[in-house]
Amino acid sequence: MNILYEEEGSFKVGAILADNDTSLQVEAPHGKRSKVKASAVLLRFAEPSAAALLEQAQAIAHEADADFLWEVAGSDEIVFTDLAREYFGHAPSAAEAGGILMRLHGSPMHFYKKGKGHYKPAPEESLKAALASAEKKRQQAAQLASHVEQLCAFNLPDALRPHVDTLLYKPDRNTLECKALEAACAATGMSAPKLLAKCGAIASPHDYHLNAFLFEHFPRGTGFSDFGACVEFPELPESDVEAFSIDDATTTEIDDAFSVVKLTNGNWRVGIHIAAPALGIEQGSRLDQIALDRASTVYMPGAKITMLPDEVVERFTLSEGKTCPALSMYLDVDDADFSVVATRTAVERVHITANLRHDTLEQLFNEDTLKREGADYPFKRELTMLWQFADRLEAARGKQDPGRMPQVDYNFVIENDRVSIARRLRGNPIDKVVSELMIHVNSSWAKTLGDKGYPAIYRCQNNGKVRMSTTPGKHQGLGVEQYMWSSSPLRRSVDMVNQRQLIALSRGEPAPYAANSDALFTALRDFEVAHEAYGDFQRSMERYWCMRYIQQEGIVESIATVIKENIVRFDDLPLTARVPSLPEIVPGTRVSLELSDIDLMELTFSCQFRHKLED
Repeated sequence: MNILYEEEGSFKVGAILADNDTSLQVEAPHGKRSKVKASAVLLRFAEPSAAALLEQAQAIAHEADADFLWEVAGSDEIVFTDLAREYFGHAPSAAEAGGILMRLHGSPMHFYKKGKGHYKPAPEESLKAALASAEKKRQQAAQLASHVEQLCAFNLPDALRPHVDTLLYKPDRNTLECKALEAACAATGMSAPKLLAKCGAIASPHDYHLNAFLFEHFPRGTGFSDFGACVEFPELPESDVEAFSIDDATTTEIDDAFSVVKLTNGNWRVGIHIAAPALGIEQGSRLDQIALDRASTVYMPGAKITMLPDEVVERFTLSEGKTCPALSMYLDVDDADFSVVATRTAVERVHITANLRHDTLEQLFNEDTLKREGADYPFKRELTMLWQFADRLEAARGKQDPGRMPQVDYNFVIENDRVSIARRLRGNPIDKVVSELMIHVNSSWAKTLGDKGYPAIYRCQNNGKVRMSTTPGKHQGLGVEQYMWSSSPLRRSVDMVNQRQLIALSRGEPAPYAANSDALFTALRDFEVAHEAYGDFQRSMERYWCMRYIQQEGIVESIATVIKENIVRFDDLPLTARVPSLPEIVPGTRVSLELSDIDLMELTFSCQFRHKLED
């Protein structure tokens, strides 16, 4: 005698060796012996053999139509043997009964299990919903397989095209598209960016990195929606000075300009003129919110994303030939020792006589021409005076160090997808004039607001750590007692916030931002977050273009300086790298490196140590 029984959700067969009423000793077709509870037995049969019954029952179960069985079963709970009799029209054989049992058990959408051998047909609505769900899953599985097949053949499925950015930068692993991409990546051994690039979904590695930044920080695009108009402000007095700005050739947001006038008493009057968008951008307006949301202009080699719309920039930028609204600081400077003897601030209109550019000015105004009497050039007298004044300001901060190694800046120029990178030593006369006057105006206005009790957003540095604060504090790196950003209101939101406070103070009006106001803290917090993110993006894009330059120029060997352990800084590029093969070398040592395996998607490349260079 044989039995068919259920164990742990599956059906098994065996020959009875001993029947002990409540349990049986059974031998399976493969010879294993086991103890089976009598309550688990569903069928007892003499023939066919246990192994044959299992095979025959599975064949019958495969052929039986679950939909027909469901129609035959009615709506009440049934026993599998009764349904088998109804289905076959006669007393079922063991194989027939076992086949129907297996079909019922294998059709959970049609039949709910209610006990040993007992099943209840699913309600019609429930069955329809379950079948629809199963069909949907089947279609999704087929679609998934199709997507994977196309991706592995490096063809982008049409269904994935609208989701490329989401798949790259914020994938949802529950979606069909993401599952298909993950499966294709596993099959090809490629990362998602590289696979999608090979499928033509990414135009270039440059676009991949740029779009990652835009996806997170500019999800609605870099353009400006309706931002309203600037407010009209009262007519301002016009200054009688002739001002000039100093910027690089690509600058369009010209925030600052300078003027120099010789006074009748022999002293100088130096004017530092800052563009005044706070006069025309009303606090709380749509345009103000745009500036606060963006926080600053975003810079990258070859491009930028401005904080303010071009129309607004054009209205307030200190362009040559225009008379522009400005917040000005005038410094009366002693002719003998270049000390500041008087200071005043004015809200006014200033005529901009010229926009001087680094590339042409540097050839005329440099350390060499200052040492000798050279040819005349526009604003020579004024620039020479400002350089002497800047030298005095630097010394007053305790930052004058003739032996200090100059820092290096790099200018990126991208034309027709080719990049040129030029080294430029920082600290030349142009840099000194601009930086020292900006440090002075920002620290002086910070002191003025602090002394008068007008809240502001300060920039402090202590023990090398820089932080933003609504409380004035020392900036050790600059050597000043207090410091804030207020000289670039066209490019930074905190500068415009501080400019509003300065304008109100100069007019004797209440501070637009009260102490401990939510608006002030929100502006500070949002700027800090954006400033860090924008800085990281700029550095990553500079790294990208450095690697493009290495590829473009076919550079396979380069010189670098050891910073620490196995980290080096390239001598001719703003690029750092890890060199695992670097031996233990004193920081500052220059080494020769072999370059290879540039990956513009991952922004990685291999550096192999070759040898040290003699000093």
